[in-house]
Amino acid sequence: MFYNFLAPLASDWMLFNVFRYITFRSLAALITALVVSILIGPRFIAWLHRIKCGQFIHEDVKNHMVKAGTPTMGGLLIMTSLAGSLLLWADLTSRHIWQAFLVFAGFGLVGFWDDFSKLRRHKNRGISGRAKIFGQILVAFAAMCLLYTNPEYNSRLTIPFFKDISPDIGLFYIPFGILVMVAASNAVNLTDGLDGLAIGPAIVALVVFSIFIYVTGNTRFAAYLLVPYIPGVGEVTVFCAALVGAGLGFLWFNAYPAQVFMGDVGSLSIGGTLGYLALLCKQELVLAVVGGLFVVETLSVILQVGYFRWTGGKRIFRMAPLHHHFELKGVPESKIIIRFWIVSILLGLVALSVLKLR
Repeated sequence: MFYNFLAPLASDWMLFNVFRYITFRSLAALITALVVSILIGPRFIAWLHRIKCGQFIHEDVKNHMVKAGTPTMGGLLIMTSLAGSLLLWADLTSRHIWQAFLVFAGFGLVGFWDDFSKLRRHKNRGISGRAKIFGQILVAFAAMCLLYTNPEYNSRLTIPFFKDISPDIGLFYIPFGILVMVAASNAVNLTDGLDGLAIGPAIVALVVFSIFIYVTGNTRFAAYLLVPYIPGVGEVTVFCAALVGAGLGFLWFNAYPAQVFMGDVGSLSIGGTLGYLALLCKQELVLAVVGGLFVVETLSVILQVGYFRWTGGKRIFRMAPLHHHFELKGVPESKIIIRFWIVSILLGLVALSVLKLR
């Protein structure tokens, strides 16, 4: 809103020229979302308590029984802060901003459906796995249709560290993009098992992709760093920054010991959005690097389930996802969280190296 009303005045008043800069508005969007989250967070959590929106704790995770009843669906706090910040600082005429937010809201709606069902049913039973996957695929398909029909976009696949290898996979890019978004959405959801465990690495990934997106939308940087240039995409940097701020604000209350959990409405929306951002800036495969922690957590579940069925009841890990394995080995929850954050920061730095090592 500030951009749309004040930036045109820059020709007469130099003071308003600052609103033309994506970097300035991104920083302002981050701070705004952070402050809004912290200010409305206590009342939001109190409201969740009033409507009895408490988290069910599985009996197998005995260490977590003390967390029973902690409010969930904190992802709504992230969405509210994000929306408020974007309304103030984003270019509201940008199709890329609206598409990014609709992806976030779409996956969030699927998560809300699942969270709300868990509250109404016995023993944490949400919607069926098929219904959840179908909803995610539907949102991802709509997002891919919008991307693929954009004449400024292409179906080439960017290969990290190889500047001359960029195969065009044509219509197969649509199912590939759907797979990326759905897989990322579920990977973040599986990681969201300890206080602050999922939101920390997600913030790191968002910072990395905000840099990639800014470069992708800047002609000089894109040409210098040999990355695809897509006009208008740079505005999504404001979206990324606002989501980082909203995530930090949520972490204020989600840090150990958590006052609120993000729920599926938060984890599915953040994961799906990370997948979309990777596709948007043509760094599809880099997502597996910057989101390496989410990949490992997901693989631990796949391996555990597959090995259990193959051997007739044997396990590789004491419990999956991987963070529960370390918990059952006696590692304190806070130590697991901090170490996983450190790993995610290192992976984020490796992902950023792709910009130069080409």
